[in-house]
Amino acid sequence: MNTNTKILPLEFEYYEPENLDEALELLSRFKERARIIAGGTDLLVKMKRELLKPEVLISLSRISNLKYIDEGEGSLRIGAGTPLSEIENNPTVERSYSALFEAVRSMAAPAIRNMGTIGGNLANASPACDTAPPLLVYGSSLKIKSKGNERVVPLEEFFLGPGITVLSPEELIAEIQISQSEPPKGSAFLKLGRVSADIAKINVAVYLKREGKRCSCCRIAFGSVAPTPLRIYQAEKMAEGEIFEEQVIKKVALECQKQIKPIDDVRSSKDYRVWVSAILAEEALKAAWLRSEGSL
Repeated sequence: MNTNTKILPLEFEYYEPENLDEALELLSRFKERARIIAGGTDLLVKMKRELLKPEVLISLSRISNLKYIDEGEGSLRIGAGTPLSEIENNPTVERSYSALFEAVRSMAAPAIRNMGTIGGNLANASPACDTAPPLLVYGSSLKIKSKGNERVVPLEEFFLGPGITVLSPEELIAEIQISQSEPPKGSAFLKLGRVSADIAKINVAVYLKREGKRCSCCRIAFGSVAPTPLRIYQAEKMAEGEIFEEQVIKKVALECQKQIKPIDDVRSSKDYRVWVSAILAEEALKAAWLRSEGSL
């Protein structure tokens, strides 16, 4: 096996379309032979290791209308080609979408965040994807385009398995759509890695809405605990309608521990992930509640 990670050991055709229509035309022409490249932070590593051998690369780097963050009526829309660093530095994201801000800030080094895009992070479909848990708890959807067609897919239906999504060879992610809700609300993201900015051993995001002392809405999602990023619906139901106090928080966190299905791998053991999941869930639940201006 070739272990050289400094060169690309294969030949391929390379295209830099000027607009989205040109990119979709190329995808329609080449289909399974082609791969989209945005920042390339995941794709190029796989190509260097010969895990992927595309015959055609279609770069999105020149398509400016895939790079934006717009706060519209009742939603936040992020172009799939938006660099992670722009999301991290956006004041609306930092102020109103704490879990997404914290997730992006935790990812890799600044140079990687300058290169990597949010669409590429999702399309890579890693079970440890850091942007997926916060986007899942916000109830996000993806606008997916192909030549002559467009569809909107809830993010929870997008991932099918490690590296596998609902995208056909002719489709790409064009936009991430996040619904806004009125305060009082709060969200939080926590992650454990071997070192700072490493791929997650385990991560979790929580979103809460508050009505007085009660939790009116709860969403919890984990990464690195199943073949895909995972919503914990059973635990969410246990929190909703309850007075949000220590006993309820611990009960919800322990339910998360029961529902995850992690594995042993090079980053961590199954037993450690199960054990620490309840601790992370409890901390994230408390942080999200305090950000909704609730008291404990």
